[in-house]
Formats: sequence, C-alpha cells, structure tokens
Amino acid sequence: MFAAERGVGDVPIVLLHGFGGTHAAWDAIVERLGGRRTLAFDLPGHGGSLGCRPGGAGVAARAVLAALAQRDISHAHLVGHSMGGAAAALAALNDPARTASLTLLAPGGFGSEINHRLLRRYAAARDEADLSLLLEQFFGWNRPVPQTLAAEMARTRQADGATAALLEIVETFFDEGLQKLIPRADLERLTMPTKVIWGTQDRVLPTRQAHRLPGHIGVHIFEDVGHMLPYEIPDAAAHLILENAR
Repeated sequence: MFAAERGVGDVPIVLLHGFGGTHAAWDAIVERLGGRRTLAFDLPGHGGSLGCRPGGAGVAARAVLAALAQRDISHAHLVGHSMGGAAAALAALNDPARTASLTLLAPGGFGSEINHRLLRRYAAARDEADLSLLLEQFFGWNRPVPQTLAAEMARTRQADGATAALLEIVETFFDEGLQKLIPRADLERLTMPTKVIWGTQDRVLPTRQAHRLPGHIGVHIFEDVGHMLPYEIPDAAAHLILENAR
C-alpha cells in the first residue's frame, strides 16, 4: 500500500480517495490542514498500489487497517471520498478503537441509487479526451474541472493492468444496477465523531442519500457542488475535517 505522508503529529489524518483516483486527489486539502500529519493512501488497484489485489470498499478497508497496523498507528482520523468514504466507514466499523473520527465526502454505500453507466464508462476510459468529457459529469455544473486532471488520470491508466483493475473494482459496487449498501444498523454503531459532506449537484451518488441518517451523524450539504468535493470545496472540506478531528 503506497501512502504519501506529510506533516507532523501523533494521530494522523488518513485520506482515502475515490474510485479511479490516487492520493493526489487530496493535495489541495492537505495544503489547508495546517501542517497536521497526513497519510494519503493509494487504494488497492490504484496508482502506487496497483500491485495490491484489487477489490471494492471492503478489500480497501482491510488493506488500510493492515497498513496502519504495520506502521504502528493506534489512532487515526479517517477521511474518505466516494468509494474511499465507504472504505473509511467500513474500517471504522471493523476497528472503532483505532478510529478517532470519521469524515465522509459523498460516501459510497449510503443508498441504493448509483450512476452505474457513468462509472462503468469511467472505469474503461484510457484516453485523455474521453476522461475529460466524463469528468464533467462528476463536477458541479459551474465548477471548473482542473485542466491537468484528465491527463494525470490517462497517464496512470497506461500502466499494465490498470484498466483491468478498475473494471474489476467497479463491478463490486453493484447488485443488478443498484448500489450495495452499508446497513443503517451498522451506521448507528458509529460512536466516534462522524460527519458526512455532500453536494446538491452530485450526479454519481444523489444528495438524498445523506437524508435520514442516524441523528448523531453530522450532515453538511453544499449548494452548487458536484461529486468531486476534494477538488470543488477544499477550504470547506478541510475546515470540517479539522473540526471533526478536534
């Protein structure tokens, strides 16, 4: 498991990117965390962890917990986006004593609705032009897509086995076109400080999946924001991550 480590501190903020991304998705947020110690992982089958056995959120959660144990990290603030959000939630459920706080940005597994057609096309795309068009669907309508993002993604997907890994992973999300769920009863067991952040223009996982969560989970909804919250609202996201970590 590759991880980019920055900053100082005893209890790190562990950052888990979304499907098809890498640790670099968190760069803008890491810059806003005031020098706090951060570990931004590449999830199995992605980026520098392409050599790890690919799998869905459950596989990623177990891999992250193993990586933290190998680093002798007994407590961490878990932060996850999309698929990484599902992985962070599952890691917190599997090892609550290790989880100091949990911050989830448009997490997977919170509702049955999912844009499976878009995600399958995104998993298969290797060309910069194709990725550029697809990424427009991930961002809010008036939010700019970073100019270099499609090129960076296209470059990482040229590695041997990269596309095959994504195509294998994406199918773990669905059950007959519906998203596999983290049961509400499990979400009610999250006793650590937990925040969920969502954008009203999310066309991958609809915002209404943030509705009717257990009452102890803090929910923060942002208008005119799409699915790519780490890129679209880094200031607000960093503020909420730090608030939760306190």
